[in-house]
Amino acid sequence: MGGSTVFLYHDDFLKYQFGAQHPFQPVRERMTLDTLQSLGALDDGAVVVPRPADMDSLLAVHLEGYIKKVRELSKRGGLLDRGDTPARPGLYEGALMAVGATLDAARGIARGDYEHAFNPAGGLHHAHPARAAGFCVFNDIAVAVRAFQREFGIGRVAVVDIDAHHGDGTQAIFYDEDVLTISLHRYGGGFFPGSGDADEIGEMEGTGSNINVPLPGGTDDNLFLHAFRSVVVPALRSYRPDVIIQQFGVDGHYKDPLADMGYTTRGYAEVAKLTHDLAHELCEGRCLVLGGGGYDLDATRRAWSTMYCVMSEASIDRERARGLHDMEAPLSDRRTADRVLDVIEEVRQRSLPLLERVIRYA
Repeated sequence: MGGSTVFLYHDDFLKYQFGAQHPFQPVRERMTLDTLQSLGALDDGAVVVPRPADMDSLLAVHLEGYIKKVRELSKRGGLLDRGDTPARPGLYEGALMAVGATLDAARGIARGDYEHAFNPAGGLHHAHPARAAGFCVFNDIAVAVRAFQREFGIGRVAVVDIDAHHGDGTQAIFYDEDVLTISLHRYGGGFFPGSGDADEIGEMEGTGSNINVPLPGGTDDNLFLHAFRSVVVPALRSYRPDVIIQQFGVDGHYKDPLADMGYTTRGYAEVAKLTHDLAHELCEGRCLVLGGGGYDLDATRRAWSTMYCVMSEASIDRERARGLHDMEAPLSDRRTADRVLDVIEEVRQRSLPLLERVIRYA
């Protein structure tokens, strides 16, 4: 097992574009790469140039007719969903590269070429097998899970999603399978996509393997981390995955315009450390990190850069590293805090015992 961490990047990521006024701007991926290079955080060979996704891997998750629809609409324009995800020239090629980067990262981890990999263009967790949603065209997370399972015989895959929006596409794909999916997200009040309540626990072979932690708007770092430590850590230790996939959307940052959450770069750094340590404790360090939401460009590139430095244990100048962090940290009010504590207790009582029983009698 190699000890390295790699960053996947290709300029075709910039083709995954919905328009100049759209919230999703792939330039944040280039900004993160530039930041890490300026910090000296990328060792020689740390930047890996990916290839586009192969069709067989894409077909392991998505319907052939839908893939053709994306390709055709990307040539002439149109809508892939109700309006949030418009097709534009180059989008298909950009989507193939985003998924291809996740696939290359997964295969490299499975082969032991490196321990950790980060694809900032990935984490497209709203895409379903036959439709796009929420800026997500193809679900690279699910494609990576299928590659681990079918190409490498890796059966125990855990997906940990910290995006402010629930990973509804990923949940739907694995809802009746023994793939551990954990999502901490904002929930309620019509917030997109509207799914992800605590009672969505999976079905059939997946019963107990789907865990949602629905958080109210305004949740701060302290509550976010308390939820992560109270639910994610024991769930992963019970499941004992062979590999961890972390969707590292940072639209929960307090400056993000779309989510109204209260996280900071320091909260994200602590989540990265917890995940890094769990990966080494449980699965020989194998951890695939993917991007996702993040619509304040500066906050996104700082949070992702901080995460990468933590995961790679990069030695960078402390003063320069301090410049990545927020100078303020919002605090939740008492009502929000009480609600989060109630949610944590509900999930702990509902999902953790069920997951433990599933593991014990598997």
